[in-house]
Amino acid sequence: MGVTGGISEMPQVTEGPGAADSEALATLHRVFGYGAFRGEQQSIIEHVVAGGDALVLMPTGGGKSLCYQIPALVRPGTGVVISPLIALMQDQVDALRALGVRAGFINSTQDFDERRMVEAEFQAGELDLLYLAPERLRLDATLDLLSRGKISVFAIDEAHCVSQWGHDFRPDYLALSLLGERWPDVPRIALTATATRATHEEITQRLNLPTARHFVASFDRPNIQYRIVPKADPRKQLLSFLREEHTGDAGIVYCLSRNSVERTAEFLTANGIQAVPYHAGLDAGTRATHQSRFLREDGLVVVATIAFGMGIDKPDVRFVAHLDLPKSIEGYYQETGRAGRDGLPSTAWMTYGLNDVIQQRKLIQSGDGDEAFRRRAAAHLDSMLALCETAQCRRGQLLAYFGQDPDATGCGNCDTCLTPPETWDGTIAAQKVLSTVVRLQRERGQKFGALQIVDILLGKRTGKVIQFDHDQLSVFGIGQDLTEGEWRGVIRQLLAQGLLAVEGEYGTLALTGTSGSVLRREQEVPLRKEPKKPAASRSRSAGASGGAGKAKEAAAELPGELLPAFEALRAWRAEQAREQGVPAYVIFHDATLREIVARRPGSVRELGTVSGVGEKKLATYGEGVLQVLASLDGAAPDAADDVPDADWPEPADEPEPDDWI
Repeated sequence: MGVTGGISEMPQVTEGPGAADSEALATLHRVFGYGAFRGEQQSIIEHVVAGGDALVLMPTGGGKSLCYQIPALVRPGTGVVISPLIALMQDQVDALRALGVRAGFINSTQDFDERRMVEAEFQAGELDLLYLAPERLRLDATLDLLSRGKISVFAIDEAHCVSQWGHDFRPDYLALSLLGERWPDVPRIALTATATRATHEEITQRLNLPTARHFVASFDRPNIQYRIVPKADPRKQLLSFLREEHTGDAGIVYCLSRNSVERTAEFLTANGIQAVPYHAGLDAGTRATHQSRFLREDGLVVVATIAFGMGIDKPDVRFVAHLDLPKSIEGYYQETGRAGRDGLPSTAWMTYGLNDVIQQRKLIQSGDGDEAFRRRAAAHLDSMLALCETAQCRRGQLLAYFGQDPDATGCGNCDTCLTPPETWDGTIAAQKVLSTVVRLQRERGQKFGALQIVDILLGKRTGKVIQFDHDQLSVFGIGQDLTEGEWRGVIRQLLAQGLLAVEGEYGTLALTGTSGSVLRREQEVPLRKEPKKPAASRSRSAGASGGAGKAKEAAAELPGELLPAFEALRAWRAEQAREQGVPAYVIFHDATLREIVARRPGSVRELGTVSGVGEKKLATYGEGVLQVLASLDGAAPDAADDVPDADWPEPADEPEPDDWI
């Protein structure tokens, strides 16, 4: 039976007998510095701590990792985390160690001595969490190692990788069903940030979790503004977007090809924006360096293929941009979800045009895989096209795709809500396009792409039109009521609606089984009107309607008199991060620094009540934070309270969202 529950923007205390005294809640406070769980976190954790299996669907930034980290700390033994993110394991372990958690990993980046040391720690019961890549479980040596230690819980992260319906299939995940067979008494928790009903069911089946309790959080990310603009000159459009809205912000730009990644990164750098490329064609050292810079530097832009981003814990990614159409809504949602993990206003921006549709259709037809695979890929693409072409709320369309009920009044924080598009009856225009395709095929036995169709409709006597005598067709020049851009928009939307098809290596246009109903005037064709320019943005001032987004924005705005203290703490944090070789957010998140400057604690005791300051961080960084604040005030911190008491009161303020994913 599924259990559904939304994840609120601010944490909520879960009521229940003994909840305040539970060991899980005490661990949350002591290790992570938060005073309360939010949403379904406590129900999930208590279920797993009690020995139950769980399947958790929760959006990026929703606090999934706490759902296995705390059971691993509460239950006897070591929690084993199966993760495909080899390049990020070191950062994940560093972040946990900064919290005082005994964490380690075993993967191919280590030498023999490093692996032996971690193996010895595991066998001695000296690890709280051990990270492994799924392919290591195919090795008898790994299975033998696990059998010699005490395991508290198995966590299967990025569980959608097991599904061939999903967007990031990994064959090694198929073997993970053996965990339940070999260790039947160890609870398993599978977690993912995105899954349709079909993916959800396949995860359950392939991981052999028939009795697992299902927890499905809301997929809504109200702090992210979704915007899709007509593609003209995408790199220049991107540059304008960054200069006008995200100067100095960290972000990710996704491109379809490696070549496009390289050219876009060079273009941004040449125009004064720090940008680095990331794709599978780069050597491992370069990829690792660029990923490390993104995690550790402020304001760096990574231009990447989809090979980048999974598991990135950076909380202050302010935008995710797509210069090419994603293959599926699952992929789009996963990628855009890497923005705004801290809950502050962020933008998911995409350019989209006719060539995107044609290119993706061609890739499906020419790609590997059987007919069933191509049908699935086409269905994924159709859903993505519907999101791009909708005149309704984009957030609502996203939620509906994942089987959740959208707000009937719209979200107030996507482009179609902020600037509602106009629609028009495009039936006659559609008939003109389809008639041109028919004339070429039936009268000449020819097939051409969109550009030639548009030239014929506009009555352009280009070299190609004259060469093939297309100026003699009866449809020549019948489309001068629309511009070239508008005709491209008509063709794009006909492709999206399945009224036109793309065929062959050269992307020629052909009729579909439903084209005839339009030609016979049996079906109307509503179309979006092409905007004269991209929709104006209000992303940095407009929030999600209703308050959660606006509350986050208000929290993000510090009074002017507090900014010097905030920047001083950020500078101190950057120095600490450089000395330790870790990302700045491993020290403290911006949200924690904002609360510190707002509350201005004068002692270690007071600093310990700030959300996000656990015992380990208080002991490690408390004096440094107080010294920074004291230097601004011209006074020394209160030495009488330097030693923390064992009976501190619980924090009065609600904690910020957890970001350890």
